[in-house]
Amino acid sequence: MSRTLTLYSRPGCGLCEEVEMELAEMVRGRPVTVEVVDISEDPDLERRYIFAIPVVADGETELSGYPLDRERVARWLAELD
Repeated sequence: MSRTLTLYSRPGCGLCEEVEMELAEMVRGRPVTVEVVDISEDPDLERRYIFAIPVVADGETELSGYPLDRERVARWLAELD
């Protein structure tokens, strides 16, 4: 069963791009999709995350901001095994 992690981001965010690359490395070979959501396209998300991006979430559960909490994401991935 495939799972999805959401990366809240916006264009031109270097920190977001860094976290996206790290996440891609961590999920490679696993049944996980990283969905990048541009907060600038949704006023509610922009209000919520304007000063927090990047944010990695599993549904409503925020797993990490910047820098990427690799330990927490690894624990999340371990739950898939």
